[in-house]
Order: sequence, then structure tokens, then C-alpha cells
Amino acid sequence: MDSIRRHILDLSRRGLLRGATGLAALGAVAPPTRQARAQAVFRSFPFTLGVASGEPAPDGFVIWTRLAPEPLAPDGGMVRAAIEVAWDVAEDDRFIRRVATGNAIARPELAHAIHVEVAGLAPGRPYFYRFRAGRETSATGRCRTAPAAGAAPARLRFAFAGCQHYEHGHFTAWRHIAAEADLDFVFHYGDYIYEYRGRAPGQPGWGPLVRPHLGEEIIALPDYRQRYAQYRLDPDLQAAHAAHPFLPSYDDHEVDNNWAGTISEEDGSTRFPIAVPPEIFALRKAAAFQAWYEHMPVRRAALPRGPDITAYRRLDFGGMARVHVLDTRQFRDDQPCGDRTGPACAEVARPDAQMLGAAQEAWLLGGMADSPARWNILAQQVPMMRRELRGGAISMDKWDAYPAARQRLLDGIAERRTRNPVVLSGDVHVAMASTVRAGPGAAAVATEFTATSISSAGDGVAMTPAGEEMLRRNGDIGFFHAQRGYCVAEATATQLTTEFVSLPFVTRPGAPREIAGRFVVEDGRVEVKGGGG
Repeated sequence: MDSIRRHILDLSRRGLLRGATGLAALGAVAPPTRQARAQAVFRSFPFTLGVASGEPAPDGFVIWTRLAPEPLAPDGGMVRAAIEVAWDVAEDDRFIRRVATGNAIARPELAHAIHVEVAGLAPGRPYFYRFRAGRETSATGRCRTAPAAGAAPARLRFAFAGCQHYEHGHFTAWRHIAAEADLDFVFHYGDYIYEYRGRAPGQPGWGPLVRPHLGEEIIALPDYRQRYAQYRLDPDLQAAHAAHPFLPSYDDHEVDNNWAGTISEEDGSTRFPIAVPPEIFALRKAAAFQAWYEHMPVRRAALPRGPDITAYRRLDFGGMARVHVLDTRQFRDDQPCGDRTGPACAEVARPDAQMLGAAQEAWLLGGMADSPARWNILAQQVPMMRRELRGGAISMDKWDAYPAARQRLLDGIAERRTRNPVVLSGDVHVAMASTVRAGPGAAAVATEFTATSISSAGDGVAMTPAGEEMLRRNGDIGFFHAQRGYCVAEATATQLTTEFVSLPFVTRPGAPREIAGRFVVEDGRVEVKGGGG
């Protein structure tokens, strides 16, 4: 740990020296972008955080990078001036058949991150992209456009994953995702970073300590930027981003554990008697959302405005699938019953409970009503299924603590006769497959697949006593697995198949890819078939 801190201090000193020298060279009055581009000769490689793509449309997608020659130093080791960066998109990875080129401005206000919304491409095919600054060229990324509107592709293949605590293990799962063939997208359900302070060896804390976070708990914008940079330096994560387009969302740890709406985890409860007022928490949310935007391959529509961000959105993949990317944090009510795990208190029964908020809920149901897709995918964060835990307890952070909100949503889906609704979730660090009903004994409305964590909680086991009890208590949950991993799904005209991929360990590198379970949902039948192994 001491050596790491000395390294960061050294990076900081060099960053300050570079900043002073660079600003003098650029001049105080000259337009910064053109001159900076001409002089963009970096003392070290500027594309250390890799490249990424996302938000595929029939005619294009977003490509991303961030200039950071010293990624863990203040400002990423960059001068505080705008830099012009060239980008290319081609049909081949040697960039002989270029189909789109241009220049983008890397601005210091956004940590020199670049989001290019490429358009004018052909639907349903792969492309390659890269960035150039001065004499430096980034790694090459690969992306795929979505099928044309109304097209009937033979299949749609995607992965979903999240919960990647850096301290708890290696990101080997991302290396395996990078190697998955022909993915149309990767849905990241959230917990891309964790906000907790770095631990020293032997210091108590949740989960194993495999590699330490840098710094204290992150609160301000420079803290969040450094934490994203630390995660983005991971070569396995970089490989996955370079290989496939992402649909990123966020959960709680991108901001603060178990935050809800305007309320911090430090809410004045017994556990946190000194509350953070909403107007103060808004400052932290603004910093967290800006850093999230800076490091995700998302469109300009997601640029936050202070503590507010519009991250929910809808993407169509021909007539095969409509993907509704949801936000289950920003518009929800505070967790009831003191945000504990235990029996439901009276507050759980409140009829006006909000998980999505009225506007997002109406937007979602409207998009489900007019959907032309065979498969309607609700890509969200926390389990929607009913989960009765030991002693009849429920988790107050999940949909179980917002039953009125869940009932409205499921009733709305049923009333609209939405075709093949499939819920994706994560958060709980175990894998599950379940049928989702509007009430106990009611007709099935949707199926749900919950991905386990990439690394959070460290090495796991296939089954736990808690898992055995959950399966006994909850007849609609047909699968439970507690190792790390991710999910891969393939949709066709007749069925959607989901594989639960598991890793036997993450506290050391090199874990193999294993299949823990495989489940099939047939077109027009809201139930899962399959099992483990």
C-alpha cells in the first residue's frame, strides 16, 4: 500500500509539472483546440484507459475514450486545455475501408473524455474504430450496429453482468465476456465501481482484499474520476469494452451504498445517526453522475444536469427485441423499515410506493404497449421476483419492499398483453432464474434472470444454506448459484436461452469458464425450462 501511495504522489507531482509546462506552451490567449492538437505530443501514451462503444442503433453507435497519460494523477496527467482528437470507423481492423472519420474535442471540464455519436452506417453489421491524438493511436475497438427497424434477424445474442468490486477479486469474467462470439451488446446493470475507502492488508472490511482501492471513500469529483480510472486500467475490463458495445446503467455504488432518490445511506437512522441532508447529498450525486457519464459510452442525452440525469432509455433491435434500460435508484422512495432485512413493517404496504417514479413508469408501460418486438427486455438493477428469506424476511432495498409499485407495473404489462417480457437484474451477488407473478398464485407475467457478480464477495460456492432455504420458500425461483460470473442470452423467433456462466474462483487470476445452468423461455410461454449444470 505504501508503495502505491508513493507512486500516486509521484504521478501527482509530475502531473502538476506537466500542467504548468503545457499551459505555458499553449499560451493564454491562443484558441486551445487547434494549437493543442498541433502540439499534442504526450510524454506517455494517452489512451491508457482503453476504448469503448455503446448504444447501438441501426445507423451507428457511440464510441468513447478518455485522454489520460497518467490516469491516477490529478486531471489524468493532462493540461487543462481542450484537445482535438481524430477518430476513424472502418469495415476492417486495418482501417483500409474507412466509412466514417472526424474530429472530436476532449474537454478538461469532462476529464478529456470523448463521446462520438457515429451515424450513417449500415445496419446489422460489425465495424472497427480507433482514436488518434498527435502521434499516438488508441487500441482498436469493435462494435456492431443494430438490425434495421422491422428486420427479422436470425438471432440476438447478448451478455449481462455487474457488481465488480475491485478489492474482492480479479475481473476474469470480463476476459471471458470479451471472448464471447458475436454479442450484439452487453448490459451492465450497475455497481461498475465501489465507493468504499481502500483497505490495508489485515484491516477489517466486507469481503476479501485481493487488490486495494486507492484513497478514502469517494465523495468529490476528482475522487470518482480516480476510482473509475483505477477500474478502467484493468486489462480484462478493457478487453470486454473493446470487443462489444455496452448498454451501461448504474445501481447504488456508483454514488453511495443503498442511496434512494434524494436520500443518502447516511439518513439519520440508528445505523447512521448523523444524517446527510438532501441538499448536501445532491452535491455528491452531481459529482458521481458526471464521473459516470465521463466514463461510459452513452449519448449526450445522458449528460447530467447537476444531481439529475436521464439514464433510462429504449433501444430496438429490429423486430427481435426491444430493450428498456431502467433506473431503479434516482426516482424511488427511501427504503422502508429502516432499510433492514427483516419482516415487513406497515410502511411496506403504502399504496403509492415508487420504484421507477411516475414519469419513468408511464414511459415504460407506453413502450411496452406499442412494442413491435418479439422479446421485451426490462434491463434493470435489483430483483423484481418475490424472495422470502429466512423467517419470512424481505430485503428492503429490492422490489419486495415496494409491492404496490411492482403490482402496478406487472398489472400494466398484463393489461397491455406485452409479448414475452423478460426481466434482467443483478445486485445480490448470486445467480437466479424465476417466474414473476402479479401476486401469490396469480398467473405468470414475466420471467427473470438475475446475474451474479463479476467479483463482489470474492470466491463463492455453488449452493449455500441460504440458497437452499430460498428455493424451499419460493417455488417460483427455479435456480440459485452463488459463484461469480455472468449471463449470456440468445433470442430467436422461437425461444430465448440464457446460460449462467460461473467462475470457480476470482481471488486469483485464470479461472476457467463453466456453465452453471441453462434455461429456455419459449415464445408465448412465460415460464422457464431447464436447470443447473
